[in-house]
Amino acid sequence: MIRFDRATKRYPDGTVAVDELDLDAPSGKITVLVGPSGCGKTTSLRMINRMIEPTSGTIWLDETDTASIPAHELRRQIGYVIQHAGLFPHRTIVDNIATVPFLLGTDKKQARARAMELLERVGLDPAFARRYPGQLSGGQQQRVGVARALAADPPVMLMDEPFSAVDPVVRDQLQDEFLRLQDELGKTIVFVTHDIDEAIKLGDQVAVLRVGGTLAQLAAPHELLSRPVDAFVAGFVGRDRGYRALGFAQVSSLNPHDEPTLTMGDPVPDGSDHAGFVLVVNTEREPQGWLNLGEVGRGTAITEDLIYRGGTLATEGGTLRAALDACLSSPSGRGVVVDEAGRLVGSVSAREVLDLIEAQAVGEPQASGTVS
Repeated sequence: MIRFDRATKRYPDGTVAVDELDLDAPSGKITVLVGPSGCGKTTSLRMINRMIEPTSGTIWLDETDTASIPAHELRRQIGYVIQHAGLFPHRTIVDNIATVPFLLGTDKKQARARAMELLERVGLDPAFARRYPGQLSGGQQQRVGVARALAADPPVMLMDEPFSAVDPVVRDQLQDEFLRLQDELGKTIVFVTHDIDEAIKLGDQVAVLRVGGTLAQLAAPHELLSRPVDAFVAGFVGRDRGYRALGFAQVSSLNPHDEPTLTMGDPVPDGSDHAGFVLVVNTEREPQGWLNLGEVGRGTAITEDLIYRGGTLATEGGTLRAALDACLSSPSGRGVVVDEAGRLVGSVSAREVLDLIEAQAVGEPQASGTVS
């Protein structure tokens, strides 16, 4: 556990970056610090590994006052990931990852073998090992940065806006990969972001800080969305927090209907003489998109250039937000539900999802579990 006990950072000019912060970051969990510019979130993070020394107060690592540990020893126990990865440009990727084990005196062969394992663990091809950072994309560099932070197997990781410098699609992939790794490794993580959506997605708990470095609210994501403590937190979380809160509401009592399909590569049947959208699947029953029958002639082979790719997919046992989004993003208005392997289960309408949302909002009993 990491514990802030009245931790304060005051600069010589009188500026208070962090003001008597009391905060616990539980072992094996992700604690996200979020807030507007000037709220002290990065300062708080850097006080943990003493890159910034607190003016007063105490920061505890389990039962040890971090001030009692020599700074260089403390930092070797803590993984640190920053924006733009901070890789050494003239070292190969494998040697970048092995940086801390090298410093700790680990045998080079052993350190590089561990680095190769981590390279694959963060989802990168082992062929990247002999490349240099400049030969990798921004997203790939961030994965290397995470691998480097994990190389000495630290119990604690600090992450300072690690995904903010990449495009939205890559960022979403990195977040998913990060959650997968955390599920496997169970590190104690303090994560800084300015993006409330990222905080809600990644955090086991989210700490919203005010300008001046005071804690406004510490709560689990669903509680933060549904019960902000005051107007400041409500405003920071955003006006659409009710919709985002659906991301924590499991689908229940929602039975997908059978959805007629056509198969990619097959001709449009002669009997399909009406307009409208029909779902196209591949031979594995995985949805591929929607075909507008009003735009194609009978007997036309169904090819990728004819189908509409619009429409996200909801997964069995997923959330109400995913189910509603699948409906709203579909050109047919029908949300597609798939199993964990990505195969078609059926479809639901937005009206059915909204009725379920309304029923849950007024407290009607609902059976928990999966979409079935």
